[in-house]
Amino acid sequence: MAVVTAGMVKELRELTGAGMMDCKKALGETDGDMEKAVEFLREKGLAAASKKAGRIAAEGVVTTLVSEDGKSAAIVEVNSETDFVAKNAQFLTYVADVAAQAMASESNDMEAFLAQTWAKDTSLTVEQMLSSQIAVIGENMNIRRFEKITTDGVVVDYIHGGGRIGVLIEASAEVVNDSVKEALKNIAMQIAALAPKYVKRDEISQEFIDHETEILKVQAKNENPDKPDNILEKMIVGRLNKELKEFCLVDQVYVKDGDLTVGKYLEQVSKEVGGKVDVKKFVRFETGEGLEKKEDNFAEEVARQMQ
Repeated sequence: MAVVTAGMVKELRELTGAGMMDCKKALGETDGDMEKAVEFLREKGLAAASKKAGRIAAEGVVTTLVSEDGKSAAIVEVNSETDFVAKNAQFLTYVADVAAQAMASESNDMEAFLAQTWAKDTSLTVEQMLSSQIAVIGENMNIRRFEKITTDGVVVDYIHGGGRIGVLIEASAEVVNDSVKEALKNIAMQIAALAPKYVKRDEISQEFIDHETEILKVQAKNENPDKPDNILEKMIVGRLNKELKEFCLVDQVYVKDGDLTVGKYLEQVSKEVGGKVDVKKFVRFETGEGLEKKEDNFAEEVARQMQ
């Protein structure tokens, strides 16, 4: 009996587009014979997405789901090859189902999530349902990432640009009413627009600060080779503080009132509602960020969809 390695599973998955567990089973059933494993998957109807598996899926949509009590939420990014499909009603319904699956899931990593039973059809796993959707919709698709929040406070979501950017924001709040939710929605919009990296400065590691300081030091010396070191040090401190203000949500200038920072806006809201409101965490997904995008001819894209 041949040993089935992770590399073999990966290769078969790339060849067929079938799910990870299905590929592992196929290799086990065929004693590690790659060609026979491909045939096995085709016979089982699990390699329907084979011709699409190598295509770049860098379009798509981000979707959020928040429970009625505002105590739990999920955010998911599901990619497609084209924006054309990303706006398709069937695709959007599927993505909403993925978000519901993610919110109910106990898994925090993608491999375990994909191996789970699909809630809406218990005869399939999450990964098998994805393969099925690829076969029906006609493009390569990918559940790229998901994250969940469960809190004693409150979670608010915001979707920008029809799913181009999605945000979840978690806050502790002594008072939870419409005014608090509206304020958090405003801050979620700020996160979507300005993409901070942290909530507060105490979240930033010393390693990150040291790294940025070294970069700013080289920049300052290159730009001002004749200035003494004590002047350069002051310049570096000033530039670092400016950079950290852009990175930290509460230090950013509040976009709806340039006289306030986000932190000051939260203080104002807390005073108005009679209880402290404090942002604890946020998650921001932007569709396709970091992925290589393929430039397509629009006419060719339409023709392909019609076929």
